[in-house]
Amino acid sequence: MVRGACVRGWSGPPTPGRAIVPEVSRRLTARGERRRAELLDFAARRFAANGFHPTSVADIVDGVGVGKGVFYWYFESKDELFRQILVDAQRDLRRAQRRAIEDEPDPLRRIEAGIRTSVAWLDHNRHLFVLLELARTEAAFAPLVRQGEEQAVADALPHVAAGIGAGLIRRSDPLVISHAILGITDHLARAMVLEQGRRADEVADAAVAICLHGIVPPATARVRLDDNS
Repeated sequence: MVRGACVRGWSGPPTPGRAIVPEVSRRLTARGERRRAELLDFAARRFAANGFHPTSVADIVDGVGVGKGVFYWYFESKDELFRQILVDAQRDLRRAQRRAIEDEPDPLRRIEAGIRTSVAWLDHNRHLFVLLELARTEAAFAPLVRQGEEQAVADALPHVAAGIGAGLIRRSDPLVISHAILGITDHLARAMVLEQGRRADEVADAAVAICLHGIVPPATARVRLDDNS
């Protein structure tokens, strides 16, 4: 449910019309799938360490130990490879979120599980988090990140709406609340986990507390409510 990964949705199929990178058209053998995965994984880590533009196709194939012909068998260009890394990252995060919430009937607990899974995924895949942030700054890839953000909001929206319908979340615009949850989670994960190196579980605790309980302690909220009545 983190933006871009936002990183970033909770469940359900992608929003119609949002396919971004075509699936591999040729049928691959098991060995071919492994080789393609090796190229994707090595390239993702090299891009995160050295940057997209400074990293060449030669750097990637030399690191994997294959020739350029092998690279171009799987990918038409370095740009296509990078797009596929971003799409795969978004899909993997959504799968993790779906597994975390699939058996949970309570909408608030689903929202909490989505937040915690997002922060944990980004902590375990920091190189992909770096690439998602990098992609925001590149005109060729920014639309892909924005589509991921839109999908994340679309995924979160039903859970927020269910919480409002059950009287568990205050009556407000569910779209605004969904954006707020995603924004808080994304910013805390980036600033506290990625940049400051804080523990992911502590950051997830803070994100859950703010998103589900706000910043005002219950006792203070009751006093202010009494004062305004």
